[in-house]
Amino acid sequence: MAKVKKAPRPKAETPKGFRDYFGAEVTERTHMLQKIAGVYHHYGFEALESSAVETVEALGKFLPDVDRPNEGVFAWQEFDENDKGAWMALRYDLTAPLARVYAQHRNELPTPYRRFAMGPVWRNEKPGPGRFRQFYQCDADTVGTASMAADAEICAMLSDTLETVGIPRGDYLVRVNNRKVLNGVLENAIGPYELQDLVAKDGGPSPRSDDVLRTIDKFDKVGEQGVRELLTEGRLDASGAFIEGVGLSLGQADTVLAFLTAKSDDVEKTFENLRYAIGSSAVGAEGISELEQIAELLDAGGYGADRIEIDPSIVRGLGYYTGPVYEAELTFEIFDEKGRKRQFGSVAGGGRYDDLVKRFTGQAVPATGVSIGVDRLLAALREKGRLTSTSVGPVVVTVMDRDRMADYQAMVSELRNAGIRAEVYLGNPKNFGNQLKYADKRNSPVAVIEGGDEKDRGVVQIKDLILGAQIAESATLEEWKERPSQFEVPRDQLVAKVREILEGQAD
Repeated sequence: MAKVKKAPRPKAETPKGFRDYFGAEVTERTHMLQKIAGVYHHYGFEALESSAVETVEALGKFLPDVDRPNEGVFAWQEFDENDKGAWMALRYDLTAPLARVYAQHRNELPTPYRRFAMGPVWRNEKPGPGRFRQFYQCDADTVGTASMAADAEICAMLSDTLETVGIPRGDYLVRVNNRKVLNGVLENAIGPYELQDLVAKDGGPSPRSDDVLRTIDKFDKVGEQGVRELLTEGRLDASGAFIEGVGLSLGQADTVLAFLTAKSDDVEKTFENLRYAIGSSAVGAEGISELEQIAELLDAGGYGADRIEIDPSIVRGLGYYTGPVYEAELTFEIFDEKGRKRQFGSVAGGGRYDDLVKRFTGQAVPATGVSIGVDRLLAALREKGRLTSTSVGPVVVTVMDRDRMADYQAMVSELRNAGIRAEVYLGNPKNFGNQLKYADKRNSPVAVIEGGDEKDRGVVQIKDLILGAQIAESATLEEWKERPSQFEVPRDQLVAKVREILEGQAD
């Protein structure tokens, strides 16, 4: 008889591009999201929780195709006997679901509709260092108004949010630009930006505006001269390989660079430089007018250039947004993995996207919003020393006698009712040393001990585990005697003494 082959055991490992989050990390994220939600709620925004799964058709950006119907997202086709089931996918951001929700429920929702949403999103992309396929986003959006007051409010709220979670003023800057101004620059440089078949002055083919957009997106990496070369004839990259240029003339490239370098310490001078860059473009003038309105509203609200500034060099996302765009950048320096100093960089971005809901309704619906990168913001707070990698565990009530579990449970109930996090040791109580090891592993601040002798005398032993660890690490014998880490108190003073110890540890 053939031997039955055993099925191999599954590997205990996370899928590629995903990771597990344990107590301290989850707690840190939860606390930060609570603070952010508090600011959003204070501004009048309402919470929204939408489905993590959408139809691929509703997501829109990654429509099914013959070769890879799940490109960019984690997607699957619902079972259907005729193989015509709908394609479903995990959401890749929180904005596309908002567009679907608003289009579906617009008759019941107020206009404008102001909502915030927080949660994980998934992207079927190649993972790398610090780049995961599942990550958290935290969004706030206003749908249904074209007023620049909505954009100014988003910027102000983003500024307040950063300060509330622990990024001090001077360590961040919210920078604002406008896609319409760039459209005006393209119109001034190469003709109407929406036409792709123009003929350049020398008779050759005109460069596509999409190519120009992709090139200026590299401004922060290659600088002014690098962009000039890429906009014209091309350049050699760091490896020596030649990158073909877009094909603009030097004059056209200078017009684009006049836009990218228009920022001045004086905001009025910035607007003057932008007017030069757009020439006679009407759409460019409209974009500058919108930026002026935002600047005026922010100034009236007390948000100066030390917090929010107009900066035309912000180009990321300009291919997606239809009007104002904003990015929150942390300006303090950190050391990278090679020990080099660099600025921390962007932790949030957003802008106006007036065409997203139109996909569902056929009617233009203005909208604007911002998305905060939760993991990057948490990393920034750790860099500033606002977060620690460990969290305080519960008070542990040890078990000296299995038959007296009711007594120990009564202690835990008293502590919990007083607002103190606590638990009874539920492992094998035979070895008391293992109970204290467990408390140490849980990072518990206090252990409560009541054996038969303590019970008869009406007292409990309370061990300050934090102080005990400090004494054991560095104190002399004399110091140890003067600073006892274990206290005997009457049973009815249990809660008061534990609270006293916890408050002392917090100082």
